[in-house]
Amino acid sequence: MIRNKWFRTASAVAAMAFVLAACGDGNGDNGDTTEDSESTEEVSDELSGNVNIDGSSTVFPLSSAAAELFMSENPGVQVGVASSGTGGGFEKFCAGETDISDASRPIGDDEAAACESNDIAYEQLTVANDALSVMVHPDNPVDCLTAEQLNAIWGPDSTISSWSEIPDLDVDFDEPLDLYGPGTDSGTFDYFTDAINGEEGAQRTDYNNIGEDDNQGLTGVQGSVGGMFYAGYTYYAENADTVKALEIDGGSGCVAPSEDTAQDGSYTPLARGLFIYPSDLALERPEVQAFIQYYIDNNEEIAAAVGAIPLTEEQKETAREQVNALMGG
Repeated sequence: MIRNKWFRTASAVAAMAFVLAACGDGNGDNGDTTEDSESTEEVSDELSGNVNIDGSSTVFPLSSAAAELFMSENPGVQVGVASSGTGGGFEKFCAGETDISDASRPIGDDEAAACESNDIAYEQLTVANDALSVMVHPDNPVDCLTAEQLNAIWGPDSTISSWSEIPDLDVDFDEPLDLYGPGTDSGTFDYFTDAINGEEGAQRTDYNNIGEDDNQGLTGVQGSVGGMFYAGYTYYAENADTVKALEIDGGSGCVAPSEDTAQDGSYTPLARGLFIYPSDLALERPEVQAFIQYYIDNNEEIAAAVGAIPLTEEQKETAREQVNALMGG
């Protein structure tokens, strides 16, 4: 699906050497340390420019944290992060309007074709794991739903309007069903509908459409005993004291969303990867190269800053190999 186009190796290698020069060991006597410090400061000051990112609301907190941490060490670079949804982000990215696209699903065929028509090549880099979480009010007595029950609730032909109407529910809970979900530009919407309803984009339309504002969905569930909202794990982790995440039975018993269950794949069918897509043209610039390198090298710190699920050691090694290849290493 990804159209490979090798980047300009000479400029990439030169730029990478430039960035690595800023990472000298700084060892030596006092005089050497001062000289190295001044040299490092000069290199840091020379790293400047802008990095423009847009896309997934689920990846938005991660990229925002990465941007903030990176800019604190590289004040000459401005990293702007916006959230237009995975679909909206790819639309801008494939039109050449952004340097990096955040995505909570892989790029689609139509989007890849749009990038190709504009001669934009890219690479998919996994930057985190996710346990897409189905959240309810803390007073809701239901603790687990099967994938089939979620399909009965969210399917395109569903008319279920009360918790008591959910098939085979083993809890007596006669409360109106108050549904909140993302808009159609959301990669979370695409992933959830595919995993639960068997077709990407197939979902009932009579729900509270919160667009790309996941906080609106959280507010809805926090104030509605019969509320239900699905979003990335980060939004649950940051609000675990005011909402409850349901366990999901994908066929092997009820499993709660967590770092462990997302990383080992047992949280089915709602465990997934989260991605960034840098373009080939953007990666010719040293500030973009440095940011991408920082994103991977500091993955655990970035994930911890927003309650996200970091990469496994195997995933980090794969990502590092990809980054080294992109940099001409």
